[in-house]
Amino acid sequence: MADNDQLLSADALPDLRNLGVMVRILLLGNIAGFAAALYQSRDMAQLAREILETAAVLEPVLLLSLVSLYALSGWLKRLPYAWGIAVVILLEEMFTTLVLNAGTVLGGAIEPFDLARVWTLCALLTGSIVAYFFWRRRAYSPALAQARLQALQARIRPHFLFNSINAVLSLIRSDARRAEEALEDLAELFRALMQDNRRLITLADELALCRKYLDLEQLRLGERLQVDWDIENMPGDALVPQLMLQPLIENAIYYGIEPGPAAGRVFIRVTHDKDQVRLLLANPDNPEHQRRSGNRMALANIRERLALHFDLEASLATKVVDGKFETRIVLPYRRQE
Repeated sequence: MADNDQLLSADALPDLRNLGVMVRILLLGNIAGFAAALYQSRDMAQLAREILETAAVLEPVLLLSLVSLYALSGWLKRLPYAWGIAVVILLEEMFTTLVLNAGTVLGGAIEPFDLARVWTLCALLTGSIVAYFFWRRRAYSPALAQARLQALQARIRPHFLFNSINAVLSLIRSDARRAEEALEDLAELFRALMQDNRRLITLADELALCRKYLDLEQLRLGERLQVDWDIENMPGDALVPQLMLQPLIENAIYYGIEPGPAAGRVFIRVTHDKDQVRLLLANPDNPEHQRRSGNRMALANIRERLALHFDLEASLATKVVDGKFETRIVLPYRRQE
């Protein structure tokens, strides 16, 4: 596995360059501003005035915040969590002061007591938004534990384990070197399984693991399993959740190839489109098996992990096209800084 693995932890600032994170910051900030205006208003006319006055300060602060946090995202990630929060709060206080002073220059006025109150409210709002992202990640943490459990259960399916071992035993005398390679592939699969699945790894490493898995399945299924790769335009340095594609390939074989007696083809395509990575996995459609709960659970879990890592910038969709069950993943092109 790559040495540049990244871990996802609840005790960390969110990805401040992520579109979904930015949208949530804007929404939460404006909701808080509206609530404050509503609290201080007695009628609709006063509410309108309060909203305008609040927006005159809040919107420039939010805009300055998003731009600066985007630029400082890499540096903030390297700070301890508590220090990162402190820096973010100080930035918000600084931007609030700048905007208020600009308003004073333009003809407004602010009392020291009002300034202290605004600083307090700014710190509370910033802390509340940080807490929201903290608890959001905490809420998703069961998905990570479930993903590891599902992966473990998948790897130790009796039919896969026993058939793989039997295939290796049959090769020991005829092709000892290939048997040794197969055992190394099996060990590599278990090693990846036992690692912390919060990590992000390079797409090249994830595909290398998929090839090892496919080599083992090829021993079992022989010519019944055919695999087509289209990865010439693949960005190998793109960061993806560990065990993202491999479970989908396993499902493609388990639900699309194994049930039928004839040979089946699995098609894998990875492309790079500007700032996005697109993955397509297609296998023969077998409606009776594709709708099994195990397949749906695996897809749902990968969706949750993509949302946790990339928020609104990632998606997973499935559909049947010309007798093929297709799984499409779109995620942002992120590289190790």
